[in-house]
Amino acid sequence: MSLFEQFQTIIGSIVFGSLSLFTWTLFNRIFYVALALVVQLSWLLIALFRLMEYSKWVTIGMQVVGFLVVLWIVNKKINPSYKLAWTMLILIFPVFGVSLYLLFGKSRIGTVMEQHYQNLIDETAEYLEGSECTRKHLNEDDRSMRIQSDYIWQYSRYPVHENTTAEYFQVGDDMFPVLVHELEQAKHYIFIEYFIINDGVMWQTILNILEKKAKEGVDVRLIYDGFGCLTTLPYKYDQEMRRRGIKCEVFNKFRPILNIIQNNRDHRKICVIDGWTGFTGGINLADEYINQRNRFGHWKDTAVMLKGEGVWNMTAMFLYMWGIVTRTDTSSDFGNYVPHRWHPDEVTGSGYVQPFCDSPLDDEVVGENVYLNIINRAKNYVYICTPYLIIDNEMMTALCLAAKSGVDVRIMTPGIPDKKMVFLLTQSYYKQLLEAGVKIYEYQPGFLHAKSFVCDDKVGVVGTINLDYRSLYLHFEDGVWMYKNDVILDIRDDFLETLEYCNAIDLEFCKKRNIIVRAIQNVLRVFAPLL
Repeated sequence: MSLFEQFQTIIGSIVFGSLSLFTWTLFNRIFYVALALVVQLSWLLIALFRLMEYSKWVTIGMQVVGFLVVLWIVNKKINPSYKLAWTMLILIFPVFGVSLYLLFGKSRIGTVMEQHYQNLIDETAEYLEGSECTRKHLNEDDRSMRIQSDYIWQYSRYPVHENTTAEYFQVGDDMFPVLVHELEQAKHYIFIEYFIINDGVMWQTILNILEKKAKEGVDVRLIYDGFGCLTTLPYKYDQEMRRRGIKCEVFNKFRPILNIIQNNRDHRKICVIDGWTGFTGGINLADEYINQRNRFGHWKDTAVMLKGEGVWNMTAMFLYMWGIVTRTDTSSDFGNYVPHRWHPDEVTGSGYVQPFCDSPLDDEVVGENVYLNIINRAKNYVYICTPYLIIDNEMMTALCLAAKSGVDVRIMTPGIPDKKMVFLLTQSYYKQLLEAGVKIYEYQPGFLHAKSFVCDDKVGVVGTINLDYRSLYLHFEDGVWMYKNDVILDIRDDFLETLEYCNAIDLEFCKKRNIIVRAIQNVLRVFAPLL
């Protein structure tokens, strides 16, 4: 090939790549959403700056407002990390910081939704009282565990159950055929609630079953998150589902409007079948989660399937959310979905299970406190899987103290990140943890999306709750707390087997980081709660 031909090839590649990028941008929804948000924020800031130029009193007024907002933040009952991040931002960039805080500073969804949610809980309290006999059995087994369970019951409103079996899945590839089989057995209702749904092998297989079941008279309902599916589902996809006979609602439809409500998302992954079979974990309904699509290498994720009385908690979670998104009173429906309505037979299961959810509609960080209770009461070991490690001082202190006290604390994170900036932030926490004796491992084959805790061969959690500020403070999340269930050892064994595919991180790794990288990490740490 001549020099001229080589030049033509290079120019052609550049032109083709540019056209492809332009075409993708032109027809991508997220581009227009981002553009609209940038335009709105720019207009607001320009207006404020022009007012400040016009009058010194406006400038003084903005400074006073900034000072008052900082005082308000410092005295609020919120995590100190949030206080520090917002205070720094407002003091450095008063106009920009105050504007952002007024738009996004509140970490809870609107008052109307909050009140509706509370009304539903109050009206259905009798359905979630749980069994006093079960709590008595748990107290006899281990009073410390009963205390942990009681906390979940009192502040998440979901009781502990016996008579429930559990099956643990090491990867989405194993869960998918079981999920398909259970969906095909549905006779009465199917409730599905997921953060991400994307067209492909997984979703088309499930969708075909849902359509078939809807035609058979099964009550099929679907909830998906407006932001999670912003780029994965077509516009007004919910209407398409209704045309197919599937009752469908979108949680918090993402609109290109500067609004604090857009900051809270439904990150849960729940599938309930006939009130007797339930699935949850980190696995969304997209092909990468079952390794049918290669994104960031091998996708390592986990899930758990429950059968029995414990599924009632998951059914109630869905009904509450259905009431929120439809703005209707679902309390009268609860009696139609109680565990033994369609399944009169008893189920014998080992130990105890307690599905629970964490909501941004209250001031209680249930997810973080469940994790902290496990860490603080550990005697031998705590093994943790998390795709993101962006933790506050309380979690850092608990992990370090446990390791310093002789507990074998191990944390597994991805080797290949899905978000590079978040990965840099995750690695910024390594040094302090390693110095305290915490062992850290990065999963080398690909992206680790699992969210699990296992401790002392006795207690574990599998669910959707990441160790980051968004999961712990801003999103609707769910998990399953388990004690003395056979599945606990499966979670432990999976962690130990996965270690073979991980690199152990040492202090030398942290010390060798480029000084510029470390500087970026330090800045990111300050503003981590806002990311």
